[in-house]
Amino acid sequence: MATDEGTDNKLGRVWVLDQQFDQPMDEEAKKLRNPYNEKKFSTLMVMQLAFQSLGVVYGDLGTSPLYVFYNTFPNGISDPEDLVGALSVIIYSLTLIPLLKYVFIVCRANDNGQGGTFALYSLLCRYANIKAIPNQDHTDETVTTYSHSTFGEQSFAARTKTWLEGQAILKNTLLILVLVGSSMVIGDGILTPAISVLSAVGGINVRRSEISNDVVVLVAVVMLVLLFTVQHHGTDKVVWLFAPIVLLWFLLIGGIGLFNIWKYDSTVLKAFSPMYVYRFFKRGGKDGWTSLGGIMLTITGTEALFADLSHFPVPSIQIAFTSVVFPCLLLAYSGQAAYLMKNSDNVLNV
Repeated sequence: MATDEGTDNKLGRVWVLDQQFDQPMDEEAKKLRNPYNEKKFSTLMVMQLAFQSLGVVYGDLGTSPLYVFYNTFPNGISDPEDLVGALSVIIYSLTLIPLLKYVFIVCRANDNGQGGTFALYSLLCRYANIKAIPNQDHTDETVTTYSHSTFGEQSFAARTKTWLEGQAILKNTLLILVLVGSSMVIGDGILTPAISVLSAVGGINVRRSEISNDVVVLVAVVMLVLLFTVQHHGTDKVVWLFAPIVLLWFLLIGGIGLFNIWKYDSTVLKAFSPMYVYRFFKRGGKDGWTSLGGIMLTITGTEALFADLSHFPVPSIQIAFTSVVFPCLLLAYSGQAAYLMKNSDNVLNV
């Protein structure tokens, strides 16, 4: 009996010790879980984060008007009809890829609020046996924001799961695609700041010939160094600095675009008809397809809508894009096209 009581006491002490260790873990789990719930359900926080997302997510999309038309027509504009066609392709590129694909479809495929290539892969691995390291333990739900829902055996998801699990080559192909996709995002993250900042700073010598391109490059390098220097202070601090600037930028390019449409040529609004997309490629031939390289710059930075979900909830991304970014970009590009209808020789500095 004495031995049993001693054993019970030892087990009791171990149990108490386990509880003491587990308690901080439970508290940590609550800290992880609660912020996401607040972001998901608090209207005030969603609106605040929608404003903050402007300074982090949409800088690349917002600066694209600086160089899209010049790269679309590097040899000049030979026919106004080509300009309207290019504007139509730009409009539908913005509508189909950032708006419909990313904002309304891809952003919903997040991993408990996490976005990006590896988040998608983790989400797939949770439901299908296609990974090297298991991550389907249901007990994880009690210590993290990890969640695992079920689906019907006859559903499309179940059939897809069976198809993926049944072919080893698909598992390896999927992993390679994930690695390539992540590498492309890293490459974009390296190239985009240099292109965007250099294009923006290039505006200082548009009407000042005494400022050489060497000065422009030097100023751009200094700005990039400063930007990366302050970035380590954290996203929450950086966004409060850049969100008001980016919001002002969008409002100004949208307002200037509206003014240009009114002043120069409002007929460019016919580009909202998809018929002009067809006419653009039919008329342009090889040159029309080649110009897609410039038009693709319209949607650079779109991947940030999904990759930055770790900082912002989906509703905030959706509100910011649909209420500010999308309409301002449409007005900006339409205004540029309207201006070029009367000043086609000035495509370099549009």
